Amino acid sequence: MRAGDHLLAATLLVTAGVASAAGDAARGALLYEARCGACHSIDAHRVGPLHRGVVGRRAGSAPGYDYSPALAAAGFVWDASRLAAWLRDPEALVPGQRMAYSVPEAADRNDLVAYLKSVSSP
Repeated sequence: MRAGDHLLAATLLVTAGVASAAGDAARGALLYEARCGACHSIDAHRVGPLHRGVVGRRAGSAPGYDYSPALAAAGFVWDASRLAAWLRDPEALVPGQRMAYSVPEAADRNDLVAYLKSVSSP
């Protein structure tokens, strides 16, 4: 391999890592339907609250949804890092909340967060 080839290979690896960390919203939409859709909807409350506009919204504040006291009092605004932490372990982020589901795979969390960001933009 020539010296320039090493630089190209390193650049491709870094670029792939950044793309992976940013998440794939299209794959996230499929994951959302398969893994979240039983309890959540983008536009309506179900067992869990609606998700359109979740990024940038204060936790526990979607009008018309009956949140756990713990989540209603959480006092933070949902952003990508908080959503990822929530999906990894909701109870660790907000003790006493009611969601009993987690997403152990980092790539799946990244893709779900990318999708939630895509449905939160004006």
